[in-house]
Amino acid sequence: MDFAAQPWDYLGASEAIDIEHPLVQSIAAELRTGDDIAYAHAAFDHVRDKVVHSMDGGDPRVVWRASDVLEQRTGLCYAKAHAYVALLRAGGVQAGLCYQESSGFLHGLTAALVDDRWVLLDPRGNKPGIDVQFSPSEHRLAFPGDPVLPTVYAEPPESVLEGLKAMRAPEVLTGPLH
Repeated sequence: MDFAAQPWDYLGASEAIDIEHPLVQSIAAELRTGDDIAYAHAAFDHVRDKVVHSMDGGDPRVVWRASDVLEQRTGLCYAKAHAYVALLRAGGVQAGLCYQESSGFLHGLTAALVDDRWVLLDPRGNKPGIDVQFSPSEHRLAFPGDPVLPTVYAEPPESVLEGLKAMRAPEVLTGPLH
């Protein structure tokens, strides 16, 4: 993995990864019941299971800020990755954003420093044909055969963030993001 920022940046806040928001802090405090592995697992399960992937749920809302994703309980893969990274960082776990080329689309996922090793995790959500699980020791992706781009970002690249901000409801169900 290549890292686009300094190590401390993978614990910081940004416009999309708003770790200081009261809702992010509240959920992080609620989930923080054990060591970093248990916390990373609980945060993963929370985002995977309590935040519906917009396209799977037919939800036309396009949210991108972590706190909005957690509040509205919906988001595309990118937004769900933002929420997971925010929860990890709020709990003191270094995390960043990664992207994968999947069937001509760019898919958002998370890289997290768990048990002294960086692993790729995909809180996208399960559906028929996709079963994503947490692992502290190996990469777990919704699309395991598709290539992962090598860079781990501390915050979403401007092109991804601007694309999400510019989307309108009909584009969610027919657009190139998944």
